[in-house]
Parts: sequence; structure tokens; C-alpha cells
Amino acid sequence: MSPKPGISKLSPLLFLLVGAAERPLVIEGGTLVDVSAFGASNADISDAVVVVRGGEIVAAGARGDVPIPEQAAVIDAHGEYLVPGLHDVFATVNNQAQANAYLAMGVTSIVGLDEPGGRRGPLFLGADPSPRVYPLDVIEGYDVSAIAPEERSIYTMMTQGRPLGERELIEQIDAFAGRGVKVLLLYYTLAPEQVRVVARHARAGGLATIGELGATTYAQGIEAGVMALVHTSRYSLDLTPQPLRDEVARAPFGPPRRSFYEFLMTVAADNPALLEYAAQLARGRVALIPTLAMNYLELPGHGNPWNEPVAALLDPADIHLPADRETGGQVKPALLVRDGFPEGASAHLGVLEAAYCRAGAKYLAGSGTDAFGTMAGISLHIELEQLVRACLTPRQALAAATGNVGAIFGWPKVGQIRAGANADLLVLDADPTTDIAHLKRIRHVVLGGELLDPKTLLGAR
Repeated sequence: MSPKPGISKLSPLLFLLVGAAERPLVIEGGTLVDVSAFGASNADISDAVVVVRGGEIVAAGARGDVPIPEQAAVIDAHGEYLVPGLHDVFATVNNQAQANAYLAMGVTSIVGLDEPGGRRGPLFLGADPSPRVYPLDVIEGYDVSAIAPEERSIYTMMTQGRPLGERELIEQIDAFAGRGVKVLLLYYTLAPEQVRVVARHARAGGLATIGELGATTYAQGIEAGVMALVHTSRYSLDLTPQPLRDEVARAPFGPPRRSFYEFLMTVAADNPALLEYAAQLARGRVALIPTLAMNYLELPGHGNPWNEPVAALLDPADIHLPADRETGGQVKPALLVRDGFPEGASAHLGVLEAAYCRAGAKYLAGSGTDAFGTMAGISLHIELEQLVRACLTPRQALAAATGNVGAIFGWPKVGQIRAGANADLLVLDADPTTDIAHLKRIRHVVLGGELLDPKTLLGAR
């Protein structure tokens, strides 16, 4: 199709040279994939037009409904598929190479964990280009100033620390928000009343909440209004007897961790308690973030993530328990109590997640990068594959990494291709609703209205 007068077809490189701020970008002719209603809707729009200006989508819809502005730079997407940029809602970025890897794999946003000295390392906010980073901080609910730093642990916090009251919790949340934190991780130590305070005040302030709970049950967290729960291996804690649950709450990374996983392996797919809990998860507004990618390297027959072209950007030294480059196998952890899994436990987590999925649970996609061998960009695609394996359709899995994020977290600009949304989107060579692997077939990445060349991203470290 020839461009209209005043409209030019533009190469990605030329568009970057001209500058996204100087003229609108139009992507025309592709199929706009519907990711609304948690993937239950399929109102795709063929021969669509998307107009981007100033980092925002200003119009999106059928050709007859969306005029193409004069002097627009036009990307011809006939035969292509348009989807929102992907969101990894539990990850980190440590350096520029990882930032490039995310973008080359279509991940335009992450919820970023900062773990200096921990599995994931420090959060790096200086990358350019970079996916959008929504910083996460942990809220534990205790004053530990009286405990020596070298003696601080979850156990000493809960046994020797002073629980924070409502006013103190609110002050802490407000301080986090003032530093730019967008997501709160509600941690094992929080008591039920503290969870209610944090969930309520965070929602009022526009902060998202993710629960990784212990002293509060996950059922109580759902009732309190926590938006999402993270790790199949953690939100399955409600299946365990109370004494074991209490032990895990006090030492989630200590010896009770192994006993907990061993117990979960006894919970069969048709266990009545599992089915009842699955129904409870499905009834709530809460979303699940399974992070099944963190157990991928322990699954029978898994692939080698180093075979992905993007992996050439990444350094194993930046990854906790990286896969062996040649075999794809995971190196045995030195800290077995903290990082080891009983044989077969990782596969059984998939059984439990399938039960939650079949019951109708809602999902967000988080890879856990870069813990347990997970890798920037690559592991979000592994997570989506595992969600499809659990029971989601490809469209529902796509929604877990796009439209569901804005819907669950209350972020109206996130995860959709519609007027007013962030101009973060992908142009794909194949339909991702027929095969989730088609999400890797990326022709163009648009980030904040700027067109990025995936090949250029792959060439940088």
C-alpha cells in the first residue's frame, strides 16, 4: 500500500534519527490482539491502525476509525500481529546487558527487586535503553534497631523485634512511595492486622501489593485485599498443617523449607483440601505469580536456555545458580538448606499450579530473574510456556504478561494498546494466540514511543 501524501514509510533506524518526539509514529495494517478480560475476550482487530505520539498511544482501532496524521512516520505491519510490550512482574536488572536482553525478548517493563548481597543482586536503574522499572521494596513490619545487624533474621525479627503499629506502617509506606517505590512485597513476618493496614493504605496510594506470607495465611491475605501472591512454592503454604506453617513462617529459608516441600509432594492432584483451596484462590480478586521458571532447570527434559540468541548478552556470573552452558543442567547449590529442592518437588509444583489454574485462578507473569538460573528476558518466555502447560490458553498466558498487570495493579496506562496507554508494544511475525512461542518472533519493539531494533539490541553488551 502506498503512503498517503504527507506520510512517509520509515525504517527503524531512520525513525530513531528523526526522533519520536518530533512526529507521530503509526503502525498500520497489522492485527491488534485483544488481551482484555484476563484473556477471555478475543475481539482482535484486523487491519488496525495504532497512532503513537510523545510516548503515549493516542489512538488504536480499525483503519476506518483511526485517521493517520499528516507527517506521520508509518510502519507497515500487514501480515503482522500487534501486542502490548511484555511485563515481568517479579525480576531484577543488574546491568546494561540484561536490560538489552529484556528488550530484545519483548519485555518492556519489569517489577524490579533490589537484593544487594542476595540471590538477585542490586537493582540497576542506569541502563539506556532500559525496560520500564517499577521498583519493589519489602515491608516486614518490625523495628529491629535493637538487634545487632549480624544477628538479624526473620526468626530474630519475629522473636526479638518490636512489631510496628498502624501509624508506623503508614509512615513507612509513604516513605517508600516518596522514594519511587511502586510495589510492596508483604513479607513472612507481617501479622494479619498489619497486612490489612498495608494492603488498604497501599491501594489508596496507588501502590501494588504482592504477598509472600507466613505469619498471615494466604487466605487472610486475600481477604485483606493483597493484589497478588508470589511463588507456587510459597502460596501453597496454606495446604500444610498449622505447626509446619508456623515453622516455615519463622524460618522460610531454613530447615523447615525442605520439610514443607516434602509435605507438598504428598498432596495429590485430587486432594480435597487442594481443590478447596484452588476454588478459594479462583473466587478472590487476587492474581497468582507462580514463578515456575525458577524451577525449570529441575524439570525432566527441560531445554537449555543458553541456546537462545539473547543469551549471548548474558554473563553466568550475574546469575544465581546458572545453567551449565553446554548441557543446560543446573549446578548443584552449595547452600542446600536455602537453595536445594527434594527430588521431584519442582515437577510437583506444576501439579499444584495446574489445580489452581483449572479452578479458574487469575495470573500475572513473573520469572523470578535472576534466581535459580533464570535469565533476563528468556525466562519470562519460559514462564509463559509453563503457564500454558498448567492450563492457560496462549491468549490467557499473553494476558498474564500484559493486560492483567494493569487490571490487577490498578495501573490504567499499563498492558493495553489503547488510547491513553503507554506506547510500549511489539510487532510480531506470527500469531501468539495460536502458539505462545510466537511471542519470540519479534519484528519491532516500541518502547515509550521509540522504535528499537532487536538486532541492534543483540549486538550490545
